[in-house]
Amino acid sequence: MHAPDGFLTAGAALGTGAISVASVGHASRIAKRQLTDSQVPVAGMAAAFLFAAQMFNFPILAGTTGHLLGAALAAIILGPSVGVLVAAIVVIVQALAFADGGLSALGYNVLNLAIVPGYGGYGVFRMLRRVLPRSSGGVVAASGLASGLSVPMAAMALSIQWLFGASAPVAFDTVFGSMVGVHLAIGFGEALITAVIVSTVLATRSDLVYGASDLTLTERLNEVRIPLRSFIIGGALVAVLVATVISQFASPDPDGLEKVAERLGIGPTSTASPILESSLFSDYATSGVGNQSLSLAIAGLCGVLITLAVGIGFFAGISRSGPKAALAEADTKR
Repeated sequence: MHAPDGFLTAGAALGTGAISVASVGHASRIAKRQLTDSQVPVAGMAAAFLFAAQMFNFPILAGTTGHLLGAALAAIILGPSVGVLVAAIVVIVQALAFADGGLSALGYNVLNLAIVPGYGGYGVFRMLRRVLPRSSGGVVAASGLASGLSVPMAAMALSIQWLFGASAPVAFDTVFGSMVGVHLAIGFGEALITAVIVSTVLATRSDLVYGASDLTLTERLNEVRIPLRSFIIGGALVAVLVATVISQFASPDPDGLEKVAERLGIGPTSTASPILESSLFSDYATSGVGNQSLSLAIAGLCGVLITLAVGIGFFAGISRSGPKAALAEADTKR
């Protein structure tokens, strides 16, 4: 659901940009107080994994695809403020290095892809935890449902922005119905992927799941804890595998927003940034590499490394002890 430059009017871009900057600043202040040293490399790895996962588009209905949004997933595992920052880092790297989204669209893309689904999805997760069983299974179920609902939340947010910043004469209710309808279907994929990931983390490092911090040891069933360093390295390797190999099997069909824009005739109003289009990895292809599979693999690998470095650098910068302490704790915590 990355919107390109010009999808909304300049006024809407400025307004959403101001909201996003304020929200990211607020999240950074909270994360600075809450972030533990051991979470720094985990947050960086999470950003790298989200980048990789979003390279894989899965088919849904009528020639339309979707991909993992991941903001709610990150919020559930790392806490809402850290999770929103992780998703925001991914959106910014995608825009600046891969021409996925646009410079003028960064405000509404960060708002719709990180802030709304991150905070909104986590809010739904907390409500579901009150009615679902107090167990690892209950956490997994709440995670899947909340993440699935976070996708149409993001679609609703963009539709409301269209009401105030439409760049084409298409009615709000038409855009709202089309966007929410297609993204409800995409939400099923988001729910399934999130449930699998949360279940896996609970089975290996349940202490890292912020949304399950209230569970007692007896309520965390069947956990086989692995060393933290192994968990981080394993997650990074999975991200590399997804970005370089699994991404090769992504569906070429348009995603939900692209399909809606095509059907309603609002896509041509968008303009691409020449700065972003000249990027070395524009559209997830490596400039100068003729082999399509190799080009995608190199771009994916570089994207994972860039996002990992930016994520660890950012969170180490705002943590209380700095990067050396963070890496030292990750090395010693077993």
